[in-house]
Amino acid sequence: MTNFDIYTKKLRNSGLRPTKQRLKICEVLFSPEKTFHFTINDLTKILQDKLSEKIALATVYNTVHAFKKKGYLKEISINSDKSYFDTNTTEHHHFFDEDTNELIDCGNNEIDSVNVKQNITGKKIKSVEVLVKVATDNQNQN
Repeated sequence: MTNFDIYTKKLRNSGLRPTKQRLKICEVLFSPEKTFHFTINDLTKILQDKLSEKIALATVYNTVHAFKKKGYLKEISINSDKSYFDTNTTEHHHFFDEDTNELIDCGNNEIDSVNVKQNITGKKIKSVEVLVKVATDNQNQN
């Protein structure tokens, strides 16, 4: 199966028509050797810079959210107005560097298991993923 076939299948499984623009989005998201984190604006810029493609922000937004809903991408909310998306959909932890606005993977072996002592009634815990926010320690600077 070619990448084109894989991308077409992902798009159709997500309820989207495989247009030229959406296939370009798939090329950026799913062909790299390494998983990566991005915001919608980051992805729009990557599409322009790497592929010289001007794709409407609404198309990028709708495609990313359809992929997230289908489980092809994971969303990591940093705060009420900042979300990153991750092409690595496995359960794992993150560092968020507040100085650089960079989201960095943190392996499960780097954080002890979290002990959840109480759950919400009628709910089942699906996963536990830790987000550690870091920033420069200004107290150590002279």
